[in-house]
Amino acid sequence: MSTIKISGTGCSLGDIVYNRIDFSSPVFKKYRYKKTGDGGLSPGRLVFTEEFEKFAGAHYSDVMKEITEGKKPDTFNLGGPGIVATIHASQMLHEYNAEVYFYGAVGKDDLGEKILAIVKKTPVSIDKYRLFSSNSPFTDVLSDPDFDHGKGERIFVNSIGCAWDLLPEHLDDDFFNSDIVVFGGTALVPIIHDNLSALLQKSKKNGCTTVVNTVFDFRNERKNPGKPWPLGKNEDLSNIDLLIMDYEEALKISGMKDIHKALQYFMNHNAATIVITHGTHPVKIFSSGRMFKPCDYHEMPVSQTVEEELIKNPNFKGDTTGCGDNFAGGFISSLAMQLQSGSAGNLDIKEACALAIASGGFACYYMGGTYLEKEKGEKFRKIDRLVKEYKIS
Repeated sequence: MSTIKISGTGCSLGDIVYNRIDFSSPVFKKYRYKKTGDGGLSPGRLVFTEEFEKFAGAHYSDVMKEITEGKKPDTFNLGGPGIVATIHASQMLHEYNAEVYFYGAVGKDDLGEKILAIVKKTPVSIDKYRLFSSNSPFTDVLSDPDFDHGKGERIFVNSIGCAWDLLPEHLDDDFFNSDIVVFGGTALVPIIHDNLSALLQKSKKNGCTTVVNTVFDFRNERKNPGKPWPLGKNEDLSNIDLLIMDYEEALKISGMKDIHKALQYFMNHNAATIVITHGTHPVKIFSSGRMFKPCDYHEMPVSQTVEEELIKNPNFKGDTTGCGDNFAGGFISSLAMQLQSGSAGNLDIKEACALAIASGGFACYYMGGTYLEKEKGEKFRKIDRLVKEYKIS
């Protein structure tokens, strides 16, 4: 079996998770957003520390003590749509001849050491990480498992830190000589994100299969409230083989108010494969036939097994952090598996989506985004159970 090479870049940071923060409490309501992009807290969304401080009118650390009632974090984990998706894909590919790299940024600080220490415990190579003198990126994750009638939700407060220093020229020739390149959550790596069009174009010219999984683009939302985000340009979409977004991101990128109109927009702009998640609602998929076999608009439900097991275990010490990132990693790993045995245009999108759904669901069983295996294949076996119990329709 030939080697398949995957190189990812984008958001990689320390996730500092506070579980059981009551989003209905008076303290939380005090810091809840009044309008989109104003810097306040909003369930399911990200806000930057600097913007949140302006909104709160107080120092960030003081506000956090108030919101968390001074309690210590429940866990520290490695987070970010770029690294978490890449790590998950590498774990799923343990029986395949795969080389997986990540091009990330960390500071020369304790947090940077913690981040690299976690990556070293995974199959992803740390050789492509760059060290910078500025602080490592981090996100405080506020999690309320009881939100939305027990379905759970998170809020992310992000400090970009040295992710500002990661530049397009740091993506070397090895990156563009990969079979699959992944741009994950680049809105949190500003200079990479601002040059994404050129990077996608270069990737396609080099014959790479391109994957983009998005995150809420707070910078562009703040600069141009209510306007479509830059990723929605025609040339970008035609250079993306697999585009994974959540419901709100799909609307923001397309500039549409209705999700079906958003899907039509992507179809009309030469998108190869579109995947839209929406929490516990069914996943929406579409394939033009360029990468996966043609598939008109189709919906696939979340894992019933996961839902039932979480209901049976109300005191389960997991959370929904990293569900979307692991979902993306599941899709990427299935794409890699299928490319090993098939060819572009003949891959099964429903099969890929089933593995993605099981991967995202499994993330509810533990806290944080990154799962550290005790042995190779452990995570695959646990997720494979969920895949086998999932009924593809």
